[in-house]
Amino acid sequence: MANADMPYETTTKVPVTRLQLDRQNPRLIGETESGSDEVVIARLYRGEELDELLQSISANGYLDIEPFVVMNGSENGCLIVLEGNRRLAALRLLREPDLVERISSLERRSISVPLVKDSLRATLESVSVYLVASRDRARAFIGFKHINGPKRWEAYAKAKFAADWYKSGVSQNLALEEIAESIGDRHDTIKRMVSAIYVLEQAEAEELFVIHDRHTRKFNFSHLYTALSRSQYMEYLGLGRSWGRYDPKPNPVPHERLEALEKVLVWIYGSKQTDETPVIKSQNPDIKRLGEVIVHPEALHVLETTHDLAVAHESTEAVDKRFTASLIRSRDAIRDASSSLRAYDGRDASLLDIAEDVKETSDSVYLAMERKHRRAIDPQ
Repeated sequence: MANADMPYETTTKVPVTRLQLDRQNPRLIGETESGSDEVVIARLYRGEELDELLQSISANGYLDIEPFVVMNGSENGCLIVLEGNRRLAALRLLREPDLVERISSLERRSISVPLVKDSLRATLESVSVYLVASRDRARAFIGFKHINGPKRWEAYAKAKFAADWYKSGVSQNLALEEIAESIGDRHDTIKRMVSAIYVLEQAEAEELFVIHDRHTRKFNFSHLYTALSRSQYMEYLGLGRSWGRYDPKPNPVPHERLEALEKVLVWIYGSKQTDETPVIKSQNPDIKRLGEVIVHPEALHVLETTHDLAVAHESTEAVDKRFTASLIRSRDAIRDASSSLRAYDGRDASLLDIAEDVKETSDSVYLAMERKHRRAIDPQ
């Protein structure tokens, strides 16, 4: 069937061979439009847990319940899948043994594909599709389904989808509030996500950071948009307190703060190229701590020198509070050692040396505190 013969916005049955993967799929973190099918399917397999889908289809056949949402492709007769890329990837892996081999060779990704019974193979041949004239015609449905609906995307995919939609509507003065209403999400959440996408795209365009250089396997995009909603990060990056009040614009970080942006992204995500691990171990409370560090000159210097967020954050605390906390920790530690003293059999002289050092240090601290205490109660 030629595409010209297919009516828009109705369901039609087509061969699987006519379907093409969408290179602009928001799930493909950092992928380019020029990526091969092997690259795209390998990324979907790694990030979207296709194992269960492969097992289900192999055991039951393809259940043609929900149509693929498609639009016309550039090649005659082909259809680009806007909704259903996971299902198409699974169908192709089950239908094309040579594709599995190519992925293994080119992407070094071993994919275990279950066997499909001969009696079920016919279900893999054709599927139902719902043809739309453009991406815009499918956005509200896809956005609701994957942002607030039953099959939610990860944060980055949600943000990328909303950002692409927002960019496509700039010439028509489409506001983010309208997009948020269309997909049933809160306006401030969508705004924070899209704002973070613009910051990330600016960093990539300036060659400060690329997503695939991150040190961790998972891309925790929520770390970034959570950080950018905090006043300390806005100040450090020169965004201004009013930045979060308005709909986002491209290249929000001033040129003179691009080095600061690079540092923030590496502190959050690390870098494989420079072998730097992220200082953020968990979103709470580390994003808050990093924010407090970057606006504190002494703490920032410590972080840049040591790459240790815990040590740097101690510098943000008042000296009297740090002293009190250290003294209490020391007391608790020595009490813990005392309760375990029976474990020391007297043979290791080095432990005795450590105990002597502890005694000398504690005596020195006590004597200094005692002198200050006497002067405080009797200044004469």
